Amino acid sequence: MAEVVYSATGRRKSSVARVRLVPGEGKVVINGREMNDYFGLETLKLIVNQPLELTETKDKYDILVNVIGGGISGQAGAIRHGISRALCKVDEEYRPALKKAGLMTRDPREKERRKYGLKKARKASQYSKR
Repeated sequence: MAEVVYSATGRRKSSVARVRLVPGEGKVVINGREMNDYFGLETLKLIVNQPLELTETKDKYDILVNVIGGGISGQAGAIRHGISRALCKVDEEYRPALKKAGLMTRDPREKERRKYGLKKARKASQYSKR
């Protein structure tokens, strides 16, 4: 008999996370590495675990993640978004709590494009009078 797998996609900035929830004991594997090895900062680990602690499902599912693009902060946000979406597939009653905490909404903020004549999106070179 095949075990039940819930999958979802999460995005933040330029990061995309493909998340799979498998019944297990609460192990989080990101790109083949344990979460403690992948994320050095404790705040990023808290971000990833936020939807699991909110729904009290931390020890019920193993989480397998493939994440690409962006930096570690954007990747942590993408994983959080993906876990939240997968938990809604597990049980629709989790949705109101996750939505109220703001975990179901994709953060729309992206990097602003660079403009010609400037060094970055808004940074100009220093003005010199002479």
